[in-house]
Amino acid sequence: MQKEQIRELFERFENARSLLEGIECWSARDLQLVFNYSEWRNFTKVIDKARESCQNAGIPVSDHFVEVNKMIELAKGAKRPVDDVALTRYACYLIAQNGDPTKSEVAFAQTYFAVQTRRQEMIEKRLLDVARVSAREKLSKSEKKLSGIIYERGVDDAGFAVIRSKGDAALFGGFSTGEMKSKLGVPANRPLADFLPTLTIKAKDFATELTSHNVVEKDLHSETSITREHIENNQAVRQMLGDRGVHPERLPPSEDVKKVKRRLDAEEKKIVGQTKKKSLR
Repeated sequence: MQKEQIRELFERFENARSLLEGIECWSARDLQLVFNYSEWRNFTKVIDKARESCQNAGIPVSDHFVEVNKMIELAKGAKRPVDDVALTRYACYLIAQNGDPTKSEVAFAQTYFAVQTRRQEMIEKRLLDVARVSAREKLSKSEKKLSGIIYERGVDDAGFAVIRSKGDAALFGGFSTGEMKSKLGVPANRPLADFLPTLTIKAKDFATELTSHNVVEKDLHSETSITREHIENNQAVRQMLGDRGVHPERLPPSEDVKKVKRRLDAEEKKIVGQTKKKSLR
């Protein structure tokens, strides 16, 4: 396939995109032409196979194939509605995989949508990684803030460690910090939060912020009263999660957040480096 043809097909696929209620999609009627299918009835057979592939993959078909109507031009400026299907990028990928590979357009589309779908997955994964690193950094700041507040009230570092440990036990249904580390396979010398999923990190952060607020509002001073406050706040957060069917101690561990941060930093440097090279050309 010549570079000119590849460029032309790439532009045709990109230009066929549209937005339906803010969601990127393709019209099956438009894709029919791009894929070089002359008859709609033949193309609908490919769409049906793609739907079946989606269902077999355990993915809701209705999330990726939406029945809609499309207005088409008739003679003398008249218009009439025809059946159409709004397709997500993943749906387009499945259609390409089930299409006729002898058609150069379909062969190109198989690679095009596979790459584009993978790129979208990578973007989504990066956004989730950024959110987790940000949540962990926020928790560190909240714990530092609480430590400073209670230090002013006569509680030292050892006391803060006890308070935090009691809070963990309340959040994790009785499991201590050490027991959770053992349960999740966290090294003894590493913070438990570095291996918790984003939801649990945010739960700990919320409980910690509540404690900081209430220690000041209630003017608490003793380690006993602050510990009780922190336990109650973690219990309240646990109850809220439990009402939604979430049990923090049952959630699987996540990748070491330090490794995630290093990967994000490396990717950022690579992007900056590539941008500089392009700007020098």
